Amino acid sequence: MLILIKDKKFFFVAIILFFISMILNFPFPDENPLGETVATLLNIPVKSSNGLLYVGITSFLLLILSLFFLSKSLKKYHGRFILLSIVVAIFLPPFIVDLFQKTLATGIYAISYQKEESNCRFEMMGETTLHGVCELPLENYSKNKIQFTIEFYDKYDFKEDLPMVTLMNKNAPYEVRLRGNQSERVKIETDIDVSKMKNHIESGNASSVSIIIKSGERIRKL
Repeated sequence: MLILIKDKKFFFVAIILFFISMILNFPFPDENPLGETVATLLNIPVKSSNGLLYVGITSFLLLILSLFFLSKSLKKYHGRFILLSIVVAIFLPPFIVDLFQKTLATGIYAISYQKEESNCRFEMMGETTLHGVCELPLENYSKNKIQFTIEFYDKYDFKEDLPMVTLMNKNAPYEVRLRGNQSERVKIETDIDVSKMKNHIESGNASSVSIIIKSGERIRKL
């Protein structure tokens, strides 16, 4: 590898920028990239008023810069190494998360959520009661039993739409227990009193449900 490098300084700058970009975009412990989670904890804005995601833009620019410096640092095979870097940037983070959860993770950090397979259904039962049922595919990768609570949230703010999934929070949090290495489609069912709501849904379905799981001081948004 060293015989392919013509400028070590550019090469090390490329490596540093590449890893910073991956860290900012790392998909753990929450669904959102690690950079957004940290920025939120530090009260740093992660999104502009017109919807631009600062962390995502920064991560992308750092990746482009890293590929630029990588290209300048090599004597040959520029295209091959740039393509390889892009593949690594796409597939390495989820692979690391999967490996960590299956080997070292404990507590709720060992919980995997198949969000794309989740769904919630709502239907009125009488004039003041809305019946909600949510099915959430969860898996405990650790060997130990894990107990946690589940709440719901909307990932996107649809100001003109009536709330749907978050109506489940009327009776939240919901207690869940998963045995070691257990995979289960957790079913949460509840009756929601809508008598004091001016406007509410009469029925509906939602998929890719966003949830918050908690255990003690640990919180994950999935």
